[in-house]
Amino acid sequence: MNVYDFDKTIYPGDSALHFWLFCVRRHPAALLTLPRAGWKALRSIGAGDCKTGMKQEFFRYLLYIPDLPAEVNAFWDGHLQRIYPWYLAQRRDDDVIISASPDFLIGEACRRLGVRWIASRVDPRSGRFEGLNCWGEEKPRRFEQEYHSAEIEEFYSDSLSDAPMMALAERAYVTTRGRVEPWDRTGSPALR
Repeated sequence: MNVYDFDKTIYPGDSALHFWLFCVRRHPAALLTLPRAGWKALRSIGAGDCKTGMKQEFFRYLLYIPDLPAEVNAFWDGHLQRIYPWYLAQRRDDDVIISASPDFLIGEACRRLGVRWIASRVDPRSGRFEGLNCWGEEKPRRFEQEYHSAEIEEFYSDSLSDAPMMALAERAYVTTRGRVEPWDRTGSPALR
C-alpha cells in the first residue's frame, strides 16, 4: 500500500483554507467567527496551545453553513481537478490518504478518487474536534489503529511534520509544488 499526505502533497494548497474561502464567499456570515479565531491564534502563540484548539476555533464557521454536505460537494466539483497529475498517474485502489484536514472534507475527495482515508475527526455541525488533530505523531497512531501492522511501500508528503510516517515506509518521497523527490532519511533539506 502507498500512503499520501493530502494538502500540498497531492492537492496544491491547504484544502481546509480553500474550503473556508469557498464558504465565506457563499455564506458571508461565516466571517463572524474570524475575530475570535484570530484572537485565539494570537493568544496561543506564547501559551504553547495545541494545533487542535486553534483549528477547532477556526472550524466554528461551520455553524453558519446551512447545508454542509452540499457545500462540500460543490467545492470538490470545482476543486478536484487540481489534484496533481503525478498522483493520478500512479493512483492505486489500495492507496490511503492521511491528513490533518477534517474528515468531512477529505472524505468526499477520497470517495471521488476511489481511495481510503484517515483525517482529523471534526463534527461537521459544530467544528469541534472528536479526538486529536491528525498531525505529526498522531498520524502513525491513527494509521496503526486503522491498519495495524500493514506495510507501507511508499509514503509521500511535503512536510517534515510527517517524518514519523516517513520512517514507517519502505520508501519515502518529498513533494514540492508537484515535484517528487526521494526523501533523505537523514533529514532532507527539501522538507519544511
